[in-house]
Amino acid sequence: MTTETLNISEAQLVDYSQAHNEPSWMTELRKKALKQVESLEMPKPDKTKLTKWDFDSFKQHETTGAVYNDLKELPKEIDRIINVENTENLVIQHNNTLAYTKVNEQAQQDGVIIEHIQEALVNHSDLVEKYFMKDAVTVDEHRLTALHTALMNGGIFVYVPKNVVVEHPIQYVVLHDDDNASFFNHVLLVTEESAEVTYVENYLSTASGEGNQLNIISEVVAAANSNISYGSVDFLDQGFTGHIIRRGVTEADASIRWSLGLMNEGDQIIDNTTNLIGDRSTSELKSVVVGRGTQTINLTSRIVQYGKETDGYILKHGVMKENASSIFNGIGHIKHGGSGSSANQESRVLMLSENARGDANPILLIDEDDVEAGHAASVGRVDPEQLYYLMSRGISQSEAERLVIHGFLDPVVRELPIEDVQRQLREVIELKVGK
Repeated sequence: MTTETLNISEAQLVDYSQAHNEPSWMTELRKKALKQVESLEMPKPDKTKLTKWDFDSFKQHETTGAVYNDLKELPKEIDRIINVENTENLVIQHNNTLAYTKVNEQAQQDGVIIEHIQEALVNHSDLVEKYFMKDAVTVDEHRLTALHTALMNGGIFVYVPKNVVVEHPIQYVVLHDDDNASFFNHVLLVTEESAEVTYVENYLSTASGEGNQLNIISEVVAAANSNISYGSVDFLDQGFTGHIIRRGVTEADASIRWSLGLMNEGDQIIDNTTNLIGDRSTSELKSVVVGRGTQTINLTSRIVQYGKETDGYILKHGVMKENASSIFNGIGHIKHGGSGSSANQESRVLMLSENARGDANPILLIDEDDVEAGHAASVGRVDPEQLYYLMSRGISQSEAERLVIHGFLDPVVRELPIEDVQRQLREVIELKVGK
């Protein structure tokens, strides 16, 4: 594959960068990344061949959206999932346009930065450059990370200074309602020493994504003794081809807790990884997935433990309906030198139809002696007697399946550390199951 397959040139990218007043280092990085697309190999997710996946085609690089002066102007579809009226820290992106920003006064006084990525590139260029594609993900990791860097057209920058605790969660909402929109969004979330923040993002479609791209990267950097809770509920249209990376890096005594509701409708490759670099750092990675139709999902959940006395825990439940298929790779890797660490995981897949497929692959890689590690995995079909029992009580088959899905996923949903993500996720599960 070469850049000849892309419907955008270097000159157009330079024009885009200059039109958004990006610093020169970002313009040059875009140009460099576009050239690397020609030579870098594609990622190689386990048990999923990408030869027939189209990660290049998109209709427009930038699709504008409305700017909201008042939250009452928001579409009703958002109201069901997100209680924006009671959100103190809020960034809304409408297609590829920054539509609304609200930042709590105390957070501003404490020096917290909450800005759309295009704003941050202008207002805090040096700070963004310090972290952008440096620690968690690199430009040249593979072809799709280079493509993301070249085409980035949205996202958010969050920076929390030393010793600051952000009292109210930060909410980032992406509304897709234009058939031409693709998302090359970048999330850069950084906490300095002894800081604390809760961040929640939502992707919501009200239009077709056919022929467009999701190429999303989140970089989460937790300095010593800081705590980050990262929640996401994704619910985008089946037309998108998706490649989503969410990665974290921790210093000593830091923690990153992930709470992910992976409800997108399209085929997708998802990589969620935390690198526990510092001693005594921790990460919990909890996710729920629902696949349906002919959807293909490859989800890799990985915690790599370098420091001493680190703790990694992976928990995920998935439901596959109709002809959907999934690969769940769970990897706990304790590196040499990570003595006193623990790595545990649980992965379960429920198949609701004869043609649905699920594959759970727990992997433990242990390079150190003094550690604790364990895993549990199961893949199975729904118990016909369970459905029969519910239907014998006058419940329809579709309603019985809905109750089984909620019952199967709820043990994970209840464990998610962000209460608002629990509520949002239950609403989205209901929307996806009820279709």
